[in-house]
Amino acid sequence: MAAYDEGLVPLFTVQYATNLDLLLQQKGSLLRSTVDTGFHVGKMASPVNQVGPIVAKQPAQRFAPKNNTQANYVRRWVFPQTSDINQLVDSFDELQTLVDPKAGLTTAAAYAMGRAWDDCILAATTGTAFTGNDAGNLSPETFNTTNFQIAVNDNASGNTGLTVSKLMHMKQIFRHYHNDLDSDSITFIGGSQQETDLQKQQQVVSGDYNDAKPLVSGKIDRFMGINFKWMERVPQTTAGSVRGCIAYVKSGMYLGMWKDLTNRISQRNDLSGEPWQIYTQAMYGATRTQLGKVLQVLCADTTGADINP
Repeated sequence: MAAYDEGLVPLFTVQYATNLDLLLQQKGSLLRSTVDTGFHVGKMASPVNQVGPIVAKQPAQRFAPKNNTQANYVRRWVFPQTSDINQLVDSFDELQTLVDPKAGLTTAAAYAMGRAWDDCILAATTGTAFTGNDAGNLSPETFNTTNFQIAVNDNASGNTGLTVSKLMHMKQIFRHYHNDLDSDSITFIGGSQQETDLQKQQQVVSGDYNDAKPLVSGKIDRFMGINFKWMERVPQTTAGSVRGCIAYVKSGMYLGMWKDLTNRISQRNDLSGEPWQIYTQAMYGATRTQLGKVLQVLCADTTGADINP
């Protein structure tokens, strides 16, 4: 029997990719550009000095002595928190692969830090804020759900997702508290379910209700003068069923930076194998600047938590 001619089969090889593709994730911060920001030093910082409203009064009589009108002054405070990411790449491992992971790992760290900023902003929207003259005289301010939260069953007989009715109620509350929406625009933060809720509503998708063609880009970026940011990190207030979406005017939220994102790649000569170290760090803090500038909109949502850590 003649021997089987294998041809070049013994020389067949396996080729592996040299590029590094990041798994699905939120690529950095989506919210930093929607809030006021500034840079600070110290253990705490006051991003804004605030003065309360005053009342005009009629003089007691002609040529009467003037009465002094004293305004109330307060300071809002923001406190820093630190975050870092340390990644080591073994130099011996690098010699056994065609893939150089350092660029991909640096990008992944930057994305993770951006998500950390967003988590900090989201936590501060309904978290406890602090006012006072200095560090020794601080008063806590808790979020008022009675006046600044739109119920999950707002204007409905049962729980509903995001509706045009809720957006109208939201704008009405902002107007009621004297927000200047012409110069201080609203940002609404919701998830994929809330975007889907709006896409099902005729007022949003029909050209009969909009000057421009709706959904030209395939997504809802702006409607009713509201800017939308869609992200999965908005926390659920009731596990598995209700998401606490957030709306604020830009001046209503503040992100303070003590140290902006820093990436440093260095070689660790003190460790065996002298690995490359990719070190990422930042120092930042967020606060709500005023009640009445931030609202929580409860929406029925069963999609669950973000797949990203």
